[in-house]
Amino acid sequence: MLIKSSTYTRDLNEASLFSFPWERMRGKSVLITGACGLICSCIVDIIMHRNEHFDDNITVYALCRNGKAAKRRFLSYFESRQFVFVKQDVCDKIGLESRIDYIIHGASHAHPAAFANDPVGTMMTNFHGMYNVLQFARESGSKRAVFVSSSESYGEITGQVGPVSEDYSGYVNPMDVRSCYPSSKRAAETLCVSFASQYNVDVVVARPSHVYGPSMRSGDSRAIAAFIRNVLSENDVIMKSQGTQVRGYCYVVDAASAILAVMLMGESCNAYNVSDRESILSVKEMADIVAKCGNRNLVISEASVLEKAGFTPVSWQVLDSSKLENLGWKAKTHIKEGISKTLKIMKEASVYK
Repeated sequence: MLIKSSTYTRDLNEASLFSFPWERMRGKSVLITGACGLICSCIVDIIMHRNEHFDDNITVYALCRNGKAAKRRFLSYFESRQFVFVKQDVCDKIGLESRIDYIIHGASHAHPAAFANDPVGTMMTNFHGMYNVLQFARESGSKRAVFVSSSESYGEITGQVGPVSEDYSGYVNPMDVRSCYPSSKRAAETLCVSFASQYNVDVVVARPSHVYGPSMRSGDSRAIAAFIRNVLSENDVIMKSQGTQVRGYCYVVDAASAILAVMLMGESCNAYNVSDRESILSVKEMADIVAKCGNRNLVISEASVLEKAGFTPVSWQVLDSSKLENLGWKAKTHIKEGISKTLKIMKEASVYK
């Protein structure tokens, strides 16, 4: 849903003031797939904010398969000449005739219920969608394509004493249906560097940690989204596990600005972790924060068979963000403030209603 909130607008303005080489985008075009999703919808917001307040004149091509969802999310942008809605599934060949300067590919099934209900669709969207994007980048002569991958591409992180850097690769069981997501993300990354090697396509990879924020959609089945929905519905926070898994989290506006930093300043054929080094905690600690921010109780409940099918076997998933920070990016909103902001913005904007 369209996010009308003064708090969110201030976040967009702060992201727009990062000392990035924004001039590289001025007057250019950007295709964003999965434009209605958690991270990419925020990227659209930042770019359109730059257009309005900094006269960047960037044309945003927002690709999404759900026209009604796009209209709800980007209602005011449809009136702008700098916003073009592209209704299609990324698994189909991209038929745009316009030359596109930059591409951010974020279309993906990205929450546990989708992995359990549609593992084939999850794999095809990640891999075949990536192929279509890279083929279009090649044909269009795009300056650069950015693949929004995932921290799950690292697999099971074992034997580590600290956050993992981009050269780490852990174990993924190819015979586990739940591996549809990390396996296809890994394969799509390899497809990126293969297109770079064989066809000279300029591509970079961003690997976000666990991202949250007011642009989460109502169908998001990830734990942090479910906890926030509990509070917004004026219910207790219900946790479906003991919450011992440790994760790195990142506020969505920080994650969106990080991906723009990777696009504008990252080195070709490199991957960059997107994570907030000040927001590393267990699922239970995160649930406690959501409950306290919402003045609710934390309750532990048994997960259903379907919910358990979507659970990741990874117990510890913390990323080293040093490589990204060396580009000049830094997370600005840490977990307690981020959860508080998320609840405030979603209430202000009547998101989920």
